[in-house]
Amino acid sequence: MSTLVVILQFFLSLTILVVFHEFGHFLMAKLFKVRVEKFYLFFNPVFSLFKYKSKKSDTEYGIGWLPLGGYVKLAGMIDESLDQEQMKKDPQPWEFRTKPAWQRLLIMVMGVVFNFILALLIYTMIAFHYGDSFIPLKNMTEGMAFNEYAQKVGFRNGDILLRADSEELIRLDDKTIHLMMEAKTVWVLRDGKEVAINMPEDFAEKIIEGKSMFLDVNYPYVIDSVMPDSRAMRAGLMRGDSIVSYIDASCVDSVKKADVFSMVSMYDKCRNIPIPIIVSRNDTLTRLLLTPNEKGKIGVSMKGPAAFYKIEKVNYGLLESVSVGVKRGFGRLFSYVGDMKYVFSAAGAKSVGGFVSIGSLFPYPFNARIFWEITAFLSVILAFMNILPIPALDGGHVMFLVYEVITKKKPSQNVMVKAQIIGMILLFALMLYANLNDFRGL
Repeated sequence: MSTLVVILQFFLSLTILVVFHEFGHFLMAKLFKVRVEKFYLFFNPVFSLFKYKSKKSDTEYGIGWLPLGGYVKLAGMIDESLDQEQMKKDPQPWEFRTKPAWQRLLIMVMGVVFNFILALLIYTMIAFHYGDSFIPLKNMTEGMAFNEYAQKVGFRNGDILLRADSEELIRLDDKTIHLMMEAKTVWVLRDGKEVAINMPEDFAEKIIEGKSMFLDVNYPYVIDSVMPDSRAMRAGLMRGDSIVSYIDASCVDSVKKADVFSMVSMYDKCRNIPIPIIVSRNDTLTRLLLTPNEKGKIGVSMKGPAAFYKIEKVNYGLLESVSVGVKRGFGRLFSYVGDMKYVFSAAGAKSVGGFVSIGSLFPYPFNARIFWEITAFLSVILAFMNILPIPALDGGHVMFLVYEVITKKKPSQNVMVKAQIIGMILLFALMLYANLNDFRGL
C-alpha cells in the first residue's frame, strides 16, 4: 500500500509538471498563430492511451503510455517526432519555421518559464496556507548530532551552529546545509565558547559520496510508540522510554551515548545481533537487549525535535506570501545551480538518481504540504535542466535560435535532425545511467 501511495504521488506530480510546461509552449504558439498539431501528456510511440480531436480544432490532445515527459507538436518544426515530410513542403504562414526568430525563441523558452512560475506559485500557496514554523538553531540547546565523517572534520555532538564563514545560521534547512558545505570555516558554540572548524575543500564531495545527511538535530532519544510484535516490544521497550546509551558491538565494552545518528548506524551494523542498551524509565536505568531485524529496523517511532524545543510560528498575508514564495523559488534555483558542479565529480556522478530516487522523495502516508514542496522543487529542477543547451531539450532549440539571431542564418534541416538525434541519444543514455544507479543502491 505504501508503495502504491508513493507511485500515485509521483505520477500526479509528474502530470502537473509536464502539463504546465507544455501549456507554456502551447499558449505562446497560439499567441503567435502557430498551428499546434498535438498536445500530449507522456510520449506515445506506436499507440496512445487516450486521444481526442475536435472537428473545430487543429490540435489532437492525448495521453501516451511512456511516462518520460510530454510534448506539443508544432507545425513546421523539427522535434522529437523527427517528422521531415512536412518540412519538404512549401512553408505555410501558420508554421513555426515561418515565424520571426524572436517569436520562435519565446515559444521555446516559455515551457521553462511556466515551470518556474509554477514553482513560485506553489511556494506562495504554501506560505499563505501553512505559514512557516521552525525551530531556531539558538533554541536547540542540545545542539546537533553529526555523522562519523563530520566528527572527523572537527564537529562534536552537542555543537550549536552559529555561522558559516560570516553568515549567521538561523535554522536547519537546505540553505544552512549549503552554506556549511561551501564554507571555509564554520563557527559553533561548544561548552559556552565559540569554536572555529576549518572545513576541508572536499567536504561537500565526501558528503555526497556518503549519500546521507552529515548532521541532524540532537535531542533525547525517546520512544513515542512501539509497533505490536516488533523487535522493540520483544526487547521490553515501552512508550516514553529514553534510550540513554548502548554498548557498541564493534568494540568490547565501549559505551556510547545514544543519538539519532549512532543508533540508526548501530541498527544497520547489528542486524539480527543483540545490542545491550541502557534505558531510562521513570528515572530508573534499565539494561535491555535489543535486536534489530534483517533490515536494521526495531519497530518504533521516536519523538521529534518539536517535543523538546520551542517552535517559532509565522503567518503571512497574501502580499507577504508572494514575497516569500518568490524568495524561496529563486533560493532553490540558485542553490540547485550551485550544487550542479558536484555532479561532475566521481561521487556526484554516482549520486545521480532516476525514477526510484525521485519517487522516494514523496511521503507515506500522504502529506499535502510535503507533496507540494517536492513538486515545487522538481519544477525548479525541470526548468533549469530544460534550458541547458542540449539538443532535444528546449535549451538546444534556444541555442540554435540564438545562433540564428546573431548570424542571421538558419541551421540547415540536416543539422537540426542530426542534432535532435544526438540529443535524444544523450538524454536516454543519461536516463539509463541514472536508473541503473537506483538499482545498484537497492
